[in-house]
Amino acid sequence: MAEPNRGEPSRIDVVALGGIPEITPGDDLAAHIVRSLEWTDGILPLRDDDVLVVTQKVVSKAEGAIVDLTTIEPRPEAVAFAERYDRDARQVEVVLREARRIVRMANGVIITETPHGFVCANGGVDASNVGPDSGSLVTLLPRDPDASASAIRAAVRARFGIDVPVVVSDSFGRPWRWGIVDVAIGVSGLLALEDLRGVPDADGRVMRSTVRAVADELASAAELVLGKTAARPVAVVRGATFTRGDGSIRDLIMPAANDLFR
Repeated sequence: MAEPNRGEPSRIDVVALGGIPEITPGDDLAAHIVRSLEWTDGILPLRDDDVLVVTQKVVSKAEGAIVDLTTIEPRPEAVAFAERYDRDARQVEVVLREARRIVRMANGVIITETPHGFVCANGGVDASNVGPDSGSLVTLLPRDPDASASAIRAAVRARFGIDVPVVVSDSFGRPWRWGIVDVAIGVSGLLALEDLRGVPDADGRVMRSTVRAVADELASAAELVLGKTAARPVAVVRGATFTRGDGSIRDLIMPAANDLFR
């Protein structure tokens, strides 16, 4: 009988932080997160196996990655697409402006490649949970999500004296499956991938293609307590297995040479 892997956790706790207010451009998001860590019961002291997961929306709002749709003049292509599929032509225009590459425009859905290299619906442009001016504003993805994660990590380390890795998360759809899941779009302090190739599995068979998307798994775990309507944008994932290091979200992006669907 095979021995269990003693290195794998048997319990993971995910706690949504409370007390973070509506974030507006210019707010010190890291300071709000530090205060929320102090106010949320059961979080302190921070531990070596903690990871902080912060949703893209509050990062984008704090950094001013917001577009006022009343200032947007859509191109004819955007107007035609919007009229055909009952979309807001101004939002379609923003999606097109933010795209490095248009992957597909059909059935009311726009799939683009962002400047970061993400392939996702609407290029990450989002009209939900933008605050009191909902309807006239959309958020964009942070320009450098790794740097955003690093700034939050540095503030937490400065306040508490412990280096807690940070993941910035966002909701992406998936090809061939309904529904969205949260994935990582920025990381700091951990390796985004765990390469298990060459490691024997529980039966002793050497794995040849298994690479865990650890940062994505952490983001999805956090979403289960954050939700989409509860106004809770930050969570601590405690007890998960990860590897500390100078990771980057670029490590998760598949090169074009390996992309069988490009």
